[in-house]
Amino acid sequence: MQKLKILSIISFVLLSLGCKNTNEADDYQTNLDNAIKNIHDNLQKELNTDIPSLSVYVVSPKGTFFSSVLGANGAAVSKKTYFRFASNTKNFTSTAILKMMQDGWLNIDDKITANIPGTSTPYVPNTADWNFPHKNEITIRQLLQHNAGIYDITNDSSQYNVGGETYTDYMLSNSPNHQFSTGEYIKLLTDHNLSYGAPNTVYHYSNTGFSILGEIISRVYSQKSNASKTYGNYMYDHIVGSSAKVPLGIKFPELGTDQQLPVSYIRGFIKYADHSEITDKINASAHIGEGNGVGTMEMLTEYIRTLMKGENVLNSTSIQQMKTSKGASTTNNYALGCSLFPGIGYGHNGATEGYLSLMTYDPDTDVSIIVLFPFWDLRSTENFNKCLSTLNTTGLEAKKALGY
Repeated sequence: MQKLKILSIISFVLLSLGCKNTNEADDYQTNLDNAIKNIHDNLQKELNTDIPSLSVYVVSPKGTFFSSVLGANGAAVSKKTYFRFASNTKNFTSTAILKMMQDGWLNIDDKITANIPGTSTPYVPNTADWNFPHKNEITIRQLLQHNAGIYDITNDSSQYNVGGETYTDYMLSNSPNHQFSTGEYIKLLTDHNLSYGAPNTVYHYSNTGFSILGEIISRVYSQKSNASKTYGNYMYDHIVGSSAKVPLGIKFPELGTDQQLPVSYIRGFIKYADHSEITDKINASAHIGEGNGVGTMEMLTEYIRTLMKGENVLNSTSIQQMKTSKGASTTNNYALGCSLFPGIGYGHNGATEGYLSLMTYDPDTDVSIIVLFPFWDLRSTENFNKCLSTLNTTGLEAKKALGY
């Protein structure tokens, strides 16, 4: 009888704890849903327009939570919905470079004109087309930090443009399937003497700098494989593919004609002053190494959590460098393809036609956050900046909703 009484007490306690944990999880989910709805509703009022969706995926010691709010014209989003995660790709590129360093395939403090270790082949081509400003002074680390002074062909039209557009935008408008290459961008730097200055004298975010890193990854992997290899080949073989330490379904399309997203996917939405545009088919060859990644919120979570926790391909030394190795001219929180978002965590964000996203992990709280916001408002710079700041706002409010 006494034994039965004790068992009954234990059962009651366990059931009570289970109910308490379930109630807490329900409360957190409700808090999160309310927070995301408020952000979405407030932004719709500010911009005076319908916003298709805002979604967040949180993994934490308190549980795993997903919340998504749809506008009047929004399509459903889940944690398994594919989208273009744009410049979050830069963190993957940094991981690849640091993994190559761990394996002795390169040294990030080498000049990019130096030879790949154990070979007579330089990191970048030694040709006239690659004789761009300050080439001989730049290191791999400075490219990762955006401290190399590399002019950004993709984003910047101030020093060089075609009819007022960036070269990339002009080419995409006139030849949507054009096969872009890093060499094509670099020839423009060389021919037009384009530069932001000598390395370590100015911080300037540069997609073209990361395009060079993609070329370095391709050339190093080709040397080590004794075969022609691309950036994407290395990413699939060593970072995200079926033979990687943490296999993921993430893709890095490299062909100008490879424009279809995997199913199921979410379309991006761009609002202009005189019309709106839905985007999904994008020529990602314009952004190899700096913005051509495609994946889901669930995949990005698995990637950033395992990476920052030392459970993926990088060791603790490499992870620490990724988070903290800032350039001499850096005045923000950017290190090696990785930024610190105060109150949210370490990671990156991304923006490509109609898509905005954020990928972070906070080692202090063991909380990872992915934000997906497939909307650009280009009626004004102020409106677009409000869209961009929504990523950070969502990350902060999501943590608050869970009591962090």
